[in-house]
Amino acid sequence: MFGYGYLESVIIGIAAMFSSTIIGIKLLPTSTLHHQHTGELLISVLLLQDILAIIALLILEMINGSHGLRQMGFVVCAFPVLFIVAYLFQRYLLTPLLTRFDKIQEYIFILSIGWCLGMAELGHAFGLSEEIGAFIAGVALASNPVAFYIAESLKPLRDFFLVIFFFTVGAEFNFHYFPNIVGQACIFAALILILKPVVFWLLFNRAGEVSTVSFEIGVRLGQLSEFSLLLNYLALQSGLLSPTASAMLSAAVIMTFIASCYWTVFRYPTPLAVTERLRRD
Repeated sequence: MFGYGYLESVIIGIAAMFSSTIIGIKLLPTSTLHHQHTGELLISVLLLQDILAIIALLILEMINGSHGLRQMGFVVCAFPVLFIVAYLFQRYLLTPLLTRFDKIQEYIFILSIGWCLGMAELGHAFGLSEEIGAFIAGVALASNPVAFYIAESLKPLRDFFLVIFFFTVGAEFNFHYFPNIVGQACIFAALILILKPVVFWLLFNRAGEVSTVSFEIGVRLGQLSEFSLLLNYLALQSGLLSPTASAMLSAAVIMTFIASCYWTVFRYPTPLAVTERLRRD
């Protein structure tokens, strides 16, 4: 693809599998997210993609390890151990604490943040990335009865870090390679923006979903993902991607973020819609 090697093409193809959880959740009205069938389908797809992304990140972590088979074996064993630790901690300590002090909002807020940061650090201590630890912490927290309240109370914090995230993505982009890869990035981004909605529409139609709902989900998932950036970074650090291929993938991610957000905001109900008819929170 675009003159890249076989392995680079495979990595770029894997990165193209994922859609942005950040954009998908942020542009979905809260009522749709928690109470409607569309929200259930969207979250199901994103959760499955996140799990696949974690597996892909694990594989790259093992390839990037510098201690050979011993390090690879440690990483493989660390992932299920981290899941077990999260499950036991959530069931026997986190849930009882949240249940007992569920009326103290500040307590729930601080405990939730501490839990996620602690699991991120534990994941790093186990030889995994902080992102994997934080993901497992979020999955464990989502099963708690007060998960909806936590999601609502953390909205300001989430929005603040969203701004930081997108600012960082733009600030870290290497414009040195941009003149050489802009055409490739535009073609790749256009293919993602066209093919992803069509593919999701066909798959959900085949599963028996309504055509309009199927296409809406396809549009909302019609971009690359923040996990694509993580895969890109790890693959570049591992020497599996050349700087040119990495810059092309980063540019395509940014392009699909922008185009997909505009498409969704102007076409479907979102909290950030430009018209009153489509604005829903």
